[in-house]
Amino acid sequence: MRNYELVFIVSPEVTAETLPTTVEKVSQMVSARGGTVTEVKPWGKRRLAYPIKRFREGNYFLAQLQMDPQKTSDLESSLRISEEILRHLLVKLGDTEQ
Repeated sequence: MRNYELVFIVSPEVTAETLPTTVEKVSQMVSARGGTVTEVKPWGKRRLAYPIKRFREGNYFLAQLQMDPQKTSDLESSLRISEEILRHLLVKLGDTEQ
């Protein structure tokens, strides 16, 4: 298992009431691939540097997770398909294996 950081931008069309459900869907995507989400930090609604899918702002989140490296491409495919997620960035932090 490796440590990763996942930054994702949720569409502004997702209401404040359903935002936790969308974040939980991302956590379930990780769990379904054998990973664990250790922490999710909301960064709030911010203006985008350029329009994405006609939106000018989005809700940013930072998630810390542990996952098998072979499963990351499958996770990224699912994030790309999701209508609520405008963009994402998955970055490897470092190895936890000793």
